Amino acid sequence: MKTFKLLPLLLLFILGSCSSVRVAQDFDKNVDFTNYKSFAFFKAGIDKVEISDLDKKRILRAIEQEMTAKGFTKSETPDVLVNIFTKSSEQVNVNNYNSGIGFGYGYGFGYNPWMYGAQSYVSTSTEGTLYIDLIDAKKKELIWQGEGTGVLTQNTGDKEKRIQEFVAKILSQYPPQKK
Repeated sequence: MKTFKLLPLLLLFILGSCSSVRVAQDFDKNVDFTNYKSFAFFKAGIDKVEISDLDKKRILRAIEQEMTAKGFTKSETPDVLVNIFTKSSEQVNVNNYNSGIGFGYGYGFGYNPWMYGAQSYVSTSTEGTLYIDLIDAKKKELIWQGEGTGVLTQNTGDKEKRIQEFVAKILSQYPPQKK
């Protein structure tokens, strides 16, 4: 009976984890974020990011779209400089599947006549993290950092949507809510 109670929670976790972006933020609690109205990209920092120029363009377009939606204007003399940083890691998933007859339970290695047709499937995925830094342009100090982590895709059409999802979720945390 416990299995049936846990099943909806397990399905929600599995379905939610497939396409979700996990986000976090950190910020300077002494900063008044209402003073910031304009932005520009921090070219020196962005040039160091080790991803394709096409992906950089996708990320910067998505950031510009989100910042503009928040009321910011792009400027040659900005209040805030926007920088990005990325990292990625390979994830390996191993799933066991019993397609044959038998009881199909038990653990360990060795021969089990009751596990006819048991197979293991190995899949890999790339998990990426995008950091968006907001730097006070006058003081040259980091004032806010948003981070988003999730599974990446190689399909170009999906990649554009995935980048927009990452950026939107990260910047949804800005401006921070002080408690």
